[in-house]
Amino acid sequence: MSVHIANNKRLLRKLSDKEIIEGIRTQNDEVLNFFYNHFFQVVKNHVIKNSGTEDDVPDVFQDSIIVLYQKISEDGFNLTSDLKGYFFGIARNIWNVQLRHKRRTEELNIDLPEENDEEIQDPLFQKIMTRAFNKLKPDCQAIISMYYDGCSYGEIAVKMKLKNENYARRKKYLCKEALMEFIKADPEYKEYQRFLK
Repeated sequence: MSVHIANNKRLLRKLSDKEIIEGIRTQNDEVLNFFYNHFFQVVKNHVIKNSGTEDDVPDVFQDSIIVLYQKISEDGFNLTSDLKGYFFGIARNIWNVQLRHKRRTEELNIDLPEENDEEIQDPLFQKIMTRAFNKLKPDCQAIISMYYDGCSYGEIAVKMKLKNENYARRKKYLCKEALMEFIKADPEYKEYQRFLK
């Protein structure tokens, strides 16, 4: 009981940047919780103010932590500003890239069609999509197939032995992005776009 109280008291005080960096490096749960509680809102405010939605925020935050972890794990890492500012810079860059990609995708209008969408019946598009799908890694093929078969993220997480529902959602997003990249890179895709016009 006294250990629990001591831990709570430790979390109430402000951790130094050095303690946070060390905690992230060693993946200390208490430090990661502290980090989430003190840094999440800054990322959320930026994403929402810059054309994002509530759904975008966890992905940006998670990606930013991964980049931060990679940076601080490098030999000779040296923090020259405060950690919050440094982390915000990472998050801002990640969101800018995602935003540009989103806009490009909307312009291209190549989001995966739904089953009842006329586009999926188009023989040329079917051929392009099949080729792109076959280039995906087996786990991505399985996740996208399950998603379009109507499986929930919870079911996908269980079947694919993923950590949780959020991880399944993130994985599906990345797989879908990869599929769309393969579609865009297909030589016949430009021909298909001309045909649509």
